[in-house]
Amino acid sequence: MSILAIGLSHRTADLTTLERAAVPAAELGKVLHELQQTDHVSEVMLLSTCNRIEVYAVVETFHGGLADISEVLARQAGMEAQELYDNFYVHYAGAAVEHVFSVASGLDSMVVGETQILGQVRSAYATAREAGTVGRVLHELVQTTLRVGKRVHTETGLDALGASVVSEALAAAGELAGRRALIVGAGSMGALAASQLRKAGIGDIAVANRTLANAERLAASVAEHGVPARAVPMAGLADALAQADVVVACTGAKGAVLGVEHVAPRADAPVVICDLGLPRDVEPAVADVAGISVVDLETVRRRMSESGGGTTERQTAKAAGIVLDEVRAYLAGQRSSAVTPTVTALRKRAAEVVDAELLRLDNRLPELDAAVRDELGRTVRRVVDKLLHAPTVRVKQLAAETQDTDYANALRELFELDPQAPSIVSSPSAGSKHDQIDGDKRG
Repeated sequence: MSILAIGLSHRTADLTTLERAAVPAAELGKVLHELQQTDHVSEVMLLSTCNRIEVYAVVETFHGGLADISEVLARQAGMEAQELYDNFYVHYAGAAVEHVFSVASGLDSMVVGETQILGQVRSAYATAREAGTVGRVLHELVQTTLRVGKRVHTETGLDALGASVVSEALAAAGELAGRRALIVGAGSMGALAASQLRKAGIGDIAVANRTLANAERLAASVAEHGVPARAVPMAGLADALAQADVVVACTGAKGAVLGVEHVAPRADAPVVICDLGLPRDVEPAVADVAGISVVDLETVRRRMSESGGGTTERQTAKAAGIVLDEVRAYLAGQRSSAVTPTVTALRKRAAEVVDAELLRLDNRLPELDAAVRDELGRTVRRVVDKLLHAPTVRVKQLAAETQDTDYANALRELFELDPQAPSIVSSPSAGSKHDQIDGDKRG
């Protein structure tokens, strides 16, 4: 068993393909169950954001897991598997661990150093746990991933330089102080947009959402920070837009929620619409309306490409170094853990041998004094424990330090342990013999 990471992002796919492959929040549970029910996937979580769709899975085999996951994602996207595969990047074993650590650290983001991705990984994990598709391996991986992401931001200051996708999109809207904003969508992205707008000195915010109560909740939160805010129903979207100078659309809906029927030409007061939905929240024809400027994820990607990502090589290199150190430590821990069940089985076998010999002693010397018999038993157990202590400690150290030797199997051969015994004692971790920093296929 080993980790397989499959995905497509702003680095490998255009916005149209990302739109088709995106998994709406309401369908995440269904897709997770479809993935787990395939032949080669035992644990799985799915990360779907505005610029990436990734699956992290524990698989029996590389090729089997790749085929199963590709088929499910292609079916979800309504595409042929090969068509979608051309946009994939694939990481296996140690390379998959390195990738997820890099993602959570913001090193693979459109805006290098942005911190929103850390919360998105946490949310994806929570969704997978709720769906029952996370087991011990993914649990340990994600907990380590979240810690690594926090460490990178704390020790490098990368987050201070890295803006979010929202802030980059809003930068295209120009000066925001004292202006009026409309946020369409009251989810996590909407809340982030509200926070960025407030920091920019926005004068007024309206929030539209399909569930009005959620819009009211976000508006109340904004008002608590001193910015006038109100909730509006989706039926009043056109009126709210007519009063706005800047719009942020981020609903996560399956299709566009803002069409040409919602906008009117703006000759004297142009409006900038930031479409951060995936799929798009704004119909393409809206951009053709006079006085309307649409900033979508493709625009943000171009801006970031031209600006170089807004970070420094030194901080990025430091962050990458932390990630590699953490990957090595994680894989060493996994290799050491992989030996533990066999060590436990060996100690259990030794205890059984001692018990059998003491029983033979009882049969041969039934008249032996009980106190003497107990002392003999303690002595024999101490001898066995001392003989096993050094080699069992050392074999864990060697397993952590070395990738090329299967120490668990060596123990089983040397002491004639039942091959099934370690799995009975404890379920082994994710395929130590595969845990090395390689195995990439970058689409």
